[in-house]
Amino acid sequence: MKNVLLLVHDDVGQEARYQVALDLTRALQGHLLCLDVTYVPPLVGTGYYDDGYVMADLLTAESKRESANRTRLEERLAQEDVSWEWKDVSGDPATVLRHAASFCDLIVTSRQLDDTSLIDMRRTAAELIVRSHKPVVAVPPTCQRLGRDHALIAWDGSPAALAALRAAIPLLRLTGNVTMLQIDECSSGASVEDAAAYLSRHDIHVRIDQIARGHAATSDVLIAQVKARQVDYVVMGGFGHARLVEAVLGGVSRQMLTESPVPVFFAH
Repeated sequence: MKNVLLLVHDDVGQEARYQVALDLTRALQGHLLCLDVTYVPPLVGTGYYDDGYVMADLLTAESKRESANRTRLEERLAQEDVSWEWKDVSGDPATVLRHAASFCDLIVTSRQLDDTSLIDMRRTAAELIVRSHKPVVAVPPTCQRLGRDHALIAWDGSPAALAALRAAIPLLRLTGNVTMLQIDECSSGASVEDAAAYLSRHDIHVRIDQIARGHAATSDVLIAQVKARQVDYVVMGGFGHARLVEAVLGGVSRQMLTESPVPVFFAH
């Protein structure tokens, strides 16, 4: 895992994404690709304006913002101790990031932003998790760095959880303490003990905790555990169930993309 792809866009989540991407690139001794996305969402006709003129004005303003954004960030990147490159693109963020990820190992984006943004970050992250075939680190907007003192692996025995565990090995090796948390027993899939044994053969020795959720939602229990244990990041499978079911019922992935207080390393 050497090539880190960063979503660059002038919004309230950018600084957090930038700092986490730098920390990942340094830790992995890798290369950072900054993909600056100029995006104008589709317009709904108002009846009062010609949509073509409105679209042109929005695109001009967005392009100016991103040009100034590039100037500021390139000045900062020149002072950093990482290998990096920059590409400017236009279009739907999930689509252009997915295409750019062909020769990248990891994508850094935001979870849902608490402030308004042109880009629907939760939708973008969800699409990348499911369709990019690459692990995605979704970063909360208040995050200042990616710590590596304590990682939490959310384990449910699913193929998605196993995919996340395997993909995160390079990062887990660099983390001081790793806990595998299983909320209720897995009715099927790989056992938490087998997963821990697998990691041990990669010289990653974990603590296993198994708790019952009682009457609470699994997502609520997981977020409470993340806060209580003061972990630096979470590793988990993303959208292991049908996306339609997750959309209707909520789902752990969806809630972590909405509320997680720490970066989440997803794989599908």
